[in-house]
Parts: sequence; structure tokens; C-alpha cells
Amino acid sequence: MKRTMFIYTKEILERVSFDPSLFLKELQKALKVLLPYEVEQLKEWLVGFTVEKPELKPCLSYVNK
Repeated sequence: MKRTMFIYTKEILERVSFDPSLFLKELQKALKVLLPYEVEQLKEWLVGFTVEKPELKPCLSYVNK
């Protein structure tokens, strides 16, 4: 079964969510390779994911550029 880049990106971001600077770095890399509709999906996922991780909220501003 083929894993999409979007699913892979979410897995990576979940794994590095303990470190906000590493999370931002991986997020920046993901935004370069994801397709436009996947970026929109990622934005929606990030809003929900960062509810329980307020230290990652500043990363949302990078996605909304």
C-alpha cells in the first residue's frame, strides 16, 4: 500500500513535536514538497494537533503565510 506524503509528514511532525524548533524545521520542509491541497489538509490538522500542545502554536503563523 502506498503511503502519501501527507500521511508521512503527519507522522514525522508527531514524532518531533517534543521540540518546537525541530517541529518548525520539519514543517518548513514539508511545505516545500506537499501539493497545494495537502498543505490545506495539513493546516487543518495542525490546528487540531496544536490544541494540546500550545508550545507549537507559533508554528501556525508560518503555515498561514
